[in-house]
Amino acid sequence: MTDTFFAGLPELDPGSVWLVGAGPGDPGLLTLHAANALRQADVIVHDALVNADCLKLAKPGVTLEFAGKRGGKPSPKQRDISLRLVELARAGLRVLRLKGGDPFVFGRGGEEALTLVEHGIPFRIVPGITAGIGGLAYAGIPVTHREVNHAVTFLTGHDSSGVVPDRINWEGIAKGSPVIVMYMAMKHIGQISANLIAAGRSADEPVAFVCNAATPEQVVLETTLSRAEADISASGLEPPAIVVVGEVVRLRPSLDWLGALNGRALVADPFLSRIRRNPA
Repeated sequence: MTDTFFAGLPELDPGSVWLVGAGPGDPGLLTLHAANALRQADVIVHDALVNADCLKLAKPGVTLEFAGKRGGKPSPKQRDISLRLVELARAGLRVLRLKGGDPFVFGRGGEEALTLVEHGIPFRIVPGITAGIGGLAYAGIPVTHREVNHAVTFLTGHDSSGVVPDRINWEGIAKGSPVIVMYMAMKHIGQISANLIAAGRSADEPVAFVCNAATPEQVVLETTLSRAEADISASGLEPPAIVVVGEVVRLRPSLDWLGALNGRALVADPFLSRIRRNPA
C-alpha cells in the first residue's frame, strides 16, 4: 500500500496508543484505520486471536509482543497488559494494541482504555468487525433476516472467573431474543443449552458452532440445542468458536457463499418458503 493511499488518515503519534480491532480473521476485513496503524506502529501488542497474516502488514523492524489470553492456559493478567501499554507509550513509542474482532465487544478494550486515561496516555479507538457478525457471515448465517427475527442478543459464555455468568437473565433472553450469539461459550454449552431449554426454547432449535471463523481453518458444525454438547464433544473441535442459536441457522444451505466458492451447491431455501406460506 502506498503512502498516497493513506494520505489524510491520522498519524499514530509517539507516546500514544491505538486500540484497534483486527476483525475475525481474514486480513481483508481490516479497516483502513487498522492498516494505517500497522504501517506506523513501533510496537504491536497483539492477542492470540489476531491472524498472523494481519501482522505481515506491519512495517519492517516493528516489535511484536504477544499478550494472548486463552482459557485453561497460562496467560498474562489483564492489569499487566494494560500497564505495559502505559510503559511503552511513556517510552515514546507508537503503540498499537491489536485485538481480534472489536476491542469493545467482549475484548477488554474498555478496561485498557480506562487505564490509559488513568495514566494520562493519549489514545484512539479503532472499531473492528466482531466475530459475532463477521464470523457468522463467513459461515453463511445472517445475524438478522426480516422474515425470521427482529432482535438479536450477544452474550459471553463465561465471566472473569471462567464460569457461566450468573447475572444473565436466561428466561428473559430465551423469551425475548429469537437469535442468540455467544462468545466463549463452547466449554459451557451443555449448561447454557439446559438453561435455554428450561426457559422455554425448543430442544430442536438449530445451533451452529463456527470455529476459527473467517480463516482458512474455518469449520462449521450445525446441531440443535439438545444435541449441542454431545455433538461438539464428538467432533473434536476446539475454540475459538462463535455459537449462534436460532432459526437463522436454517438459512445456511442457501447462503453458504464460502462453501459455494469451494464447490458446494447452494439450494433455494425451503425454510423461508415454508414460513411465507405459514406466517406467525
